[in-house]
Amino acid sequence: MADDLPAVHDAPPAARFILRGTAAVARLAGAAFGVALPEEPCRAAQAGGCAALWLGPDEWLLLGEAGDAAAIAAKLGEALAGLVHSLVDTSDRDVALLVTGPRAALLLRAGCPLDLDGAAFPVGMATRTVLGRIGILLWREGGNEWRVEVGRSLAAYARDFLAEAARGLPEG
Repeated sequence: MADDLPAVHDAPPAARFILRGTAAVARLAGAAFGVALPEEPCRAAQAGGCAALWLGPDEWLLLGEAGDAAAIAAKLGEALAGLVHSLVDTSDRDVALLVTGPRAALLLRAGCPLDLDGAAFPVGMATRTVLGRIGILLWREGGNEWRVEVGRSLAAYARDFLAEAARGLPEG
């Protein structure tokens, strides 16, 4: 039945930053950003319209409102002045797709090799993986809500892949 197919939508534009640095950098950045940066691998934290996703032992993706990019960069620059770190604005490099619905995980499984069951990939988990032949960042924002961060130049492939995979989902 077509009514139970997952929905795939473009997420609103966002400010995106890749932050690299020590644990001290992460603590100061979290205080300035308004979201404590996750210390646990493959986890995300959210507060006040902002999110921080753990990408590696010294790397995080920071997401904020699109219009706040300059203010975020200024706050973080001030908070981290004098500390060795890297802060790169990737707002124009990447976009996000939102995949929602009771069968969203089933749709994503068509091209993602990870176990997306709730026990293996709980709400709040985020990790780099693949969808078909492209690299993505997959974040489970809710029980049936997924965010796929993908390079802007690869977004059409991701949309087309998900649309084709949806046609192949069993009725149910």
